[in-house]
Parts: sequence; structure tokens; C-alpha cells
Amino acid sequence: MSYLMCKIETETGIKKIKDFFQHNLSVRQIRRVVLLGFIFSCCSVSLSGQDTLPELTAPVEGSIDHLQTGSDDSSLHQTIKIKFIEGSALFMSFIALALITGLAFCLERIIYLNLSQVNTKKLLSDIEKQLENNNVETAKDMARNTRGPVASVCYQALDRIEETPDMIDKSITSYGSVQAGLLEKNLSWISLFIAIAPALGFLGTILGMIRTFDDIQQFGDINPTVVSAGMKFALITTVGGLIAAIILQVFYNYILTKIEGIVNQMEDDSIRILDIIIRYKKHSNQS
Repeated sequence: MSYLMCKIETETGIKKIKDFFQHNLSVRQIRRVVLLGFIFSCCSVSLSGQDTLPELTAPVEGSIDHLQTGSDDSSLHQTIKIKFIEGSALFMSFIALALITGLAFCLERIIYLNLSQVNTKKLLSDIEKQLENNNVETAKDMARNTRGPVASVCYQALDRIEETPDMIDKSITSYGSVQAGLLEKNLSWISLFIAIAPALGFLGTILGMIRTFDDIQQFGDINPTVVSAGMKFALITTVGGLIAAIILQVFYNYILTKIEGIVNQMEDDSIRILDIIIRYKKHSNQS
């Protein structure tokens, strides 16, 4: 029963948040929300590292032994924090920063793309009805007051309804390219962090190997105790960088898929609005 109530409350909360985004936030406000979330995430990571560092730096070996004994107090969260410190909290913080920043850009794009999707069939149907009644200005207002790239393209076409079909087609094509560019905005930053995360991991691998050889040179012996610290640092940083890159790549491909769907929809609806305008002009000439 409690699980059912929790699920209902969660779904209600998600619906309220979605309605709030759709009706109350502009694109600039969305970016502010994402930026604030990014700042709070960075602060939480920093505070978590500071709180954990004094506890783990001294008794790291004891904590690891405690985890390995299978104690009930051990958890995945504690294991991740211990590995984070073993991989050098400072160096792993750069990987975490790349991940959080990339996720912030992904979240901004996902919100923007979701808000860009509207019921275009209903919009075009309403515009066609208004044009059949010779209400051109009303059709323009409908397109102007509807969010999304399809509505923007429709408004540009209606704004040039007195021109020739060829000119309207060129206007639609040009403005469609502008809207496609807006949909792909900030994707270069996401791809940058996808490349930075594993690069930092591989840099940690090199630094770990250098540390291993320095330890061998210092102690003059090769044994597991001497080389384990450097090798562990190299492997943990590599794993961290790869995990961050994989997560960002999944979101990046999801965003590309949504953009591709919106662009295809925009192209189809551009043809429809042009046909609607041509029929309207023929009907006006006959009248």
C-alpha cells in the first residue's frame, strides 16, 4: 500500500514539474535552472569529497578491509567514495566535473527539445480552417503563440503569404535551417566532454604508471606492495573516465535521435503548410 501511494505521489510530482516547465519557463529560464542545478551538484560533490577525505585518507586500508569482510554497514555508495579517494580525489574531481558539466548540457537540451514538440497536426488543421475563413491574421497569431520550430516555420510562411509560392518555399527552407541550428545548439559542448572524460582517464593511467616506476626506483624492489598503489590509481582513473564518457554518449545519442525526429517532422509540416497556402491563394484568386 505504501509503495502504491509513493508511486502515485511520484507520478503526480513529475506531472506537476512537466506542466510547470511547459507553461511557465522560457528557454533562458530553463538555462538558469540547469545552471543552478549544475552549481548545486558541484557543491555537493565538493562537500562530499571534503567530508569523506579526512575519514578515508588515514584509515583507507582499514576501510577496504572492512568492505572486503562483507560487513552489513558496507554499501555501494561507500565503495564508490573509497575508490574515488584511492584514484586521487583531486584528479577524480576533474572527471566528475566533466561528467556533471556534460550532463548539465544534456539536461538543457532534453528540456528544450521536449518543449519544442507540440501537436503539429492540430496546429496545421486550425491554421487551414482560419485560412478557409480568410482569417490570415488569426492564423498568424496562432502560429506566433505556439512554441516549437514547426510553429515558427509556419509563421514565417504565413507572414509571406502574399508572395509567390517559390519565395515562400525559399523562406521556409532558410528558416528551417535556422531552426535546425537552434535544435543542435550546445551539442559540440557535449561531444567535447565525451572526449575529455576518457582522455582524463588515460592521463591518469600514464600518471599511475609513472608513480609505479617511481616507487620501484625508490624501494629498489618489485613486489605487489610497492606497485599496487600506482597501478590502482591508473586503473581507477581509467574506469572513471570511461564510465563518464559512456553515460554522456548515451544521452548524446538520445538527443540526436530526438533532433532527427523533430527535423523530419518539421520538413513534413513545411510541405503541408506550403500546400495549405497554395490552396488558399487559388481559392482567393477564384473568388
